[in-house]
Amino acid sequence: MPSTPPLAHVVAGSEATGGAGIQADLKTFQQLGVYGVGTLTCIVSFDPQADWAHRFVPVDPQVIADQFEAATATHDLDTVKIGMLGTPDTVDVVAEALAAKSWRHVVLDPVLICKGQEPGAALDTDTALREKVLPLATVVTPNLFEAATLAGTEPIEDVDGLVDAARRIHALLDTSAGPRYVVAKGGAELPGPDAVDVLFDGTDVTVLSAPKIGEERVSGAGCTFAAAITAELAKGADVRAAAQVAKDVVTAGIEARVAARTPFDTVWQGAYAPAAG
Repeated sequence: MPSTPPLAHVVAGSEATGGAGIQADLKTFQQLGVYGVGTLTCIVSFDPQADWAHRFVPVDPQVIADQFEAATATHDLDTVKIGMLGTPDTVDVVAEALAAKSWRHVVLDPVLICKGQEPGAALDTDTALREKVLPLATVVTPNLFEAATLAGTEPIEDVDGLVDAARRIHALLDTSAGPRYVVAKGGAELPGPDAVDVLFDGTDVTVLSAPKIGEERVSGAGCTFAAAITAELAKGADVRAAAQVAKDVVTAGIEARVAARTPFDTVWQGAYAPAAG
């Protein structure tokens, strides 16, 4: 008989090695028991002939709009993750599509400054994202660099700085439309023995901490973290509980990370075993 599992939509770029982007998002959804629906915004391919730099190709805005229309017409979607957008035109079409319907949760993983873009074009994209998509988000999940950039602060060097940035970003959100949350990801980049992320809900700060597994960044950790939050929200969890599951998923995925010929390892979403019941 047909079934209706929990559903979540992801709007993101493709990353051909499978380590990040929409590939990581959909694997995370599947691991957490959520049926994933995807809209592709761009194609990013690492270049093994140029020190694994990014090659970036945007999807035509009308094609993005068509995908979004098909996904939302086919399924009753109320939870969406926004990943890499890549150009101001893409930001425009995604913001318009988001605003055209009601969402219970919009999880924004604010990918800033794609390495495959010229600095001026990247800055234009960041500005458009901040002005047009950020206000629509119910949950924002910046990494250390993105948190400092969105907050307009100096580089973040400790947990107190991460909390301050989360508070500043929260002040940019449209709280008149309901509760808003910032999950600022420090991960392995902050000094100390633990990988630390912070959740700020407008009043309270929750610190999510786990012992570091090495000092190097692992590809796909940020995508997986935001996708896990999205999946848990789609299943009905509150944001705090969703963030804790996301922390556990990423920790397990880094412990079982996938080695490759690239100069970095990638998260293995399949390592996480959801709790029974």
